Amino acid sequence: MQPYHTLRDTVTELFTGRKSAQQTKKGFWALRDISFDLKQGEVLGIVGRNGAGKSTLLKLLSRITTPDEGKIQTRGRIGSLLEVGTGFHPELTGRENIFMNGVLLGMTQREVSRKFDEIVTFSGVEEFLDTPVKRYSSGMRVRLGFAVAAHLDPEILVVDEVLAVGDAEFQRKCLGRMNAVASEGRTVLFVSHQMEAIQSLCTRALWLQSGQIKLDGPAESVVLSYLASTTKDAVSEIGLREDRSGEGKVRISGLRVTDDENRPPSTGRSATIGFTFSSESPLQGVIIARFAIRDSMDKVLALLTNESTNEELIYDGLTGSAVCKIPKLPLMPGEYAADVSLWCNGYLQDKVNRAIAFTVMPGDYEATGKGHQVGVFHLDQSWNKNQ
Repeated sequence: MQPYHTLRDTVTELFTGRKSAQQTKKGFWALRDISFDLKQGEVLGIVGRNGAGKSTLLKLLSRITTPDEGKIQTRGRIGSLLEVGTGFHPELTGRENIFMNGVLLGMTQREVSRKFDEIVTFSGVEEFLDTPVKRYSSGMRVRLGFAVAAHLDPEILVVDEVLAVGDAEFQRKCLGRMNAVASEGRTVLFVSHQMEAIQSLCTRALWLQSGQIKLDGPAESVVLSYLASTTKDAVSEIGLREDRSGEGKVRISGLRVTDDENRPPSTGRSATIGFTFSSESPLQGVIIARFAIRDSMDKVLALLTNESTNEELIYDGLTGSAVCKIPKLPLMPGEYAADVSLWCNGYLQDKVNRAIAFTVMPGDYEATGKGHQVGVFHLDQSWNKNQ
């Protein structure tokens, strides 16, 4: 994208003969040298960090934004849900917006009417159908927006992070509807930070990095490569990390995940999670530590915290430490990461996402030599014959 040229820039250039400072700055390209083909019936997932250019790409494909260079060729009607409320007129009712969107897609009023009941049922906004959309909650707007985009028979469905809004039931309905659209031979482009959804829904994925295509291939392999990269890039010496939030009066300075002998943890063996923390000035209070374990698909599997055990960690001074013991680690062998946070006297002091990556080594959880490595974790169990 080129720098924005204001009226002030024009007047300055007119009277001085020089370009303004803004005009002499190097332009920022949200996307550069992007080229790919998408066939009818393909389901393409787009992954990448915030600022990688994912949403910009979907806006270009949806013709909301025009490219500064190059061209985009599409065949068929495009239904898109890019942001909460996109494509809705706030003063119009939900009913009026449904028909307006249908007309914009090139449908007749009769065609929209045939789909109307299905759209309303899916969105769940029956009671507010004749209420102006500006009075809808963000959840209601996104439900109606997705229902309109997915049910008005677009040949190409473009969806940006719809799963970030709404409850679990709505997310399942969205995935089910996108699956149905794909099974009908339509084309779907889907941006999400939920890697599990990308893998389950998409046959192919694009990994965008700094406005360029880093990898294009089967969804499973692209997702695994992307997650491996994010873990590698994010996990550094925690005391040096700058991507953290909280008041900062107390900061996490060290973190480790080991077994009792300071080796990588193993399935079925005792594991230890150790925190060290420090503050610039003496601080007294009760510390709450949280350790959220994520799997290779970035899904949170468990939250470990002293809140759950009602064990107080009293902090007094400039430095401190906390240790969490897991008597018998139930996690299956594999790669994991964790978000960590520290609270003091009820206030968040420090939080670092994907603060540490660790590998769980194979082990014999049941100590029978017959342990099955299936699923995500083991559960303690016992069996007996029903009398």
